[in-house]
Formats: sequence, structure tokens, C-alpha cells
Amino acid sequence: MASWPACQAPAYRLLMTIPPRLRRVLVRLRRDLLFIGAGVPLHGIPPLLCIWACLHIADILGPGTTWGTLGLPIPVTLLVISAYGLTEAQRWRFRTLCGVDLPRLRRRAGKRQWAYNCLIGPLFGALEALLLAVLGVALVAATSLVWIFAVEPRWRVEHRGYTTSLGYATVAGLLVLAAVPALAGGLVRLENIVGRAVLYVSRSEELERRVEDLTESRAGAVDAADAERRRIERDLHDGAQQRLVALALNLGLAKATLKDLPPEARQVIEEAHRDAKEAIEELNSLVRGLHPAVLDELGLDAALSGLAARAPLPVRLWTDLPGRAAPAVEAVAYFVVSEALNNVAKHAEATRAEVNVTRLGEILRVVVTDDGVGGADQARGSGLKGLAQRVRSVDGAFRMSSPVGGPTTMTVELPCLT
Repeated sequence: MASWPACQAPAYRLLMTIPPRLRRVLVRLRRDLLFIGAGVPLHGIPPLLCIWACLHIADILGPGTTWGTLGLPIPVTLLVISAYGLTEAQRWRFRTLCGVDLPRLRRRAGKRQWAYNCLIGPLFGALEALLLAVLGVALVAATSLVWIFAVEPRWRVEHRGYTTSLGYATVAGLLVLAAVPALAGGLVRLENIVGRAVLYVSRSEELERRVEDLTESRAGAVDAADAERRRIERDLHDGAQQRLVALALNLGLAKATLKDLPPEARQVIEEAHRDAKEAIEELNSLVRGLHPAVLDELGLDAALSGLAARAPLPVRLWTDLPGRAAPAVEAVAYFVVSEALNNVAKHAEATRAEVNVTRLGEILRVVVTDDGVGGADQARGSGLKGLAQRVRSVDGAFRMSSPVGGPTTMTVELPCLT
């Protein structure tokens, strides 16, 4: 258990001597009074600005002065700003002192913010100021028999019946003090109810906010995954790939220069050299599958041209890309074409394929067609499911038409964010 500082230990011991029920009442009263005290200046700002603006209007209507016209925009501007800016202060007040987390309102909810801060708030501010004033008067009355001895003795001699009046005042003050916790608690609860009703968001607004948050978080996850693929591609290209190339060169040099080795040793070197070159080819394919460097350097058109050139069947590529899209969108389009051509080569039994990539306004459309046997089913193929999920990760649309006997057409539409 954490120990209290030495300077606070007497206060803590004194607090622990209070009965638990009374202690809870005092703690709650302290919280309520802090909430009420913080609300008085916040609720009082708009009325003061309105009075300031009215004074300038009175100067404008009065004869022979221009100061009102020049100064009127200042309180009006401050009034508009406070009508919306005070909402954040109210959110802090409710969250810190009452544990009520009001959501951050949007600009289109400005009418509700203005209504609370400029119409409802001043009413609560008046009630809170009145309650604090009553509390102050009650404290003075309840302690009147104590501070009266600070008054000059001459006054007490001249007013011999003051003890009876002060006795009544003390009793009245104690009664009011006893009622203050209930009054303060009721006022705080009323303001919580009204604040939640006016400054809260509706169910539809909350759902819309959640959709936007999920969209942003998903876009961030897509960008993070794309950046991670780029990092892995760079690490492989600059690290393992370079080492394999150096190993292949050394083995090739050994095979060419060491002519006097036994046949068994030369065969081992030749096999190692061949395995090293095959490993380089596999690593190149892996790097291109992670994130091709040409996609960043030259764009989607050049990257797709490389895919079409490396395909095991004839591919007709047609592109119409007047500008670059977002990196994540270009990466999705590239991998869609890459996976589609791989599926065509493995499963479609096609003799040719066609890839059309066009940008129509804010839509990047990718269409891959082949003359194979057809029959591709998105529900049964995990590869097609993965493609559809990757397309949906950037809010794209995925459609597949593959009747038995062919042809097969895959259409992907991606939002062309820049």
C-alpha cells in the first residue's frame, strides 16, 4: 500500500475518523461543488459577451459615435467562437468531475452546441451561482456565534439581544447546510441529464462515426502492411540476394579457374553453382511477389508490362493511366493481375490472356480475360477469396464471371485515391 506524505498524514487520519456514510457524503459534495464551481465561469461567458454586444449596439443606435460600429464584430466573433469552443471545456468538465465521457461533436451539430452553451448553459450558471451564494450565506450564518466575538465589544454591549438572533441564524444556517448536498447533487444530476441529451450523439451518428473510424484504421493497416512488404523487399534485395549473387559468382569463378580438381569435386562445384542460380531466381520471384521495385520507380504501367513479359502464355496488355494512384491501390492492382495470370497459367488451360487497366475518373478498373475452360468458383478457391479480400481492403469491388467452357473475366474496380 502506498504511504501518504508526512504533510498529508494528519489530514488523512482526521478523514478516517469520520463515519463512512458521512465521509461518502462529504466526498460526493466536494465533487459536486467542484463541478458547479467550474460551471459558473463557463456558463457565464456567453451572457457577458451578449451584454458586451448589446452595449455596442446601443452605441450604434446612439447619436454621434462610431465606436460601437467598430467594436461590435469583436464580441459577436467571440460569441460565435465560444458557442462552439466551450463544448470542449464542457466535455473536460463532465469527464473529469463526473466521469461522463461526452463524444466529440461535429460541425454539423453546431445548433445543439449553440443551444447548450448560449441558452441552456446560462440558466444552469444562474442556478449554480445561486447555490454557491446560498452556501456562502449559510456558512456565515452557521458560524455566526463564532465570528461574532471578532466584533467590537461595544457593539455587543449595545445589542444585548444579539445572541437570540444569532442562535436562530445558526440553526437556519445548519439546516441549509444539511440541505446543500441534496441540492448540489440534484443540480449536478439535472445538468448531466440535459448535457447528455443535448451534447450526445444519436445512434445513427455513432454508427457513422464508427464506420469512419474503422475505415481509417483499415486504411492505416493496409498502408502499414504495404510499408512492411517494402521493407522486407529492400532487406532481401540488399542482404540475402546480394550474398547469393556473390556466392554464385565465386562458384562460377571457381568452376572456370580450378581445372585440375578431381571430377567429383568439379561436379560438387557445378551443382552448388546451379543451386545458387536457382536460389537467386526463386528469391527474385519472392521479392517481386512482395513488392516490385519497378512499381515505385516507374509506375503501374511498367510493372504490368514486366508481368506480361514473364507470363508463360501470350498476354495482351492495354493500359490507359493518365496519372498515378495511391501506392496501396497500385500495389493491389499489381497483385490482382499477378495472381490472375498465375491462376490462368495453372488452372485455365488457356492459350492467351488479355489485361485491360484503365482509369475512369476516380475509379481504377482492372479487367483480366482468358480463353480457358472456365468454371472458376470464388467460393471454392482460396486464391480468389484472397484476391477479393485484398480488393475490399481498399474499398474496391471484385466481380468474377467464369461459365463452364469459358471465357473467364475478372473485373476489379478500385478507388483511385491520390
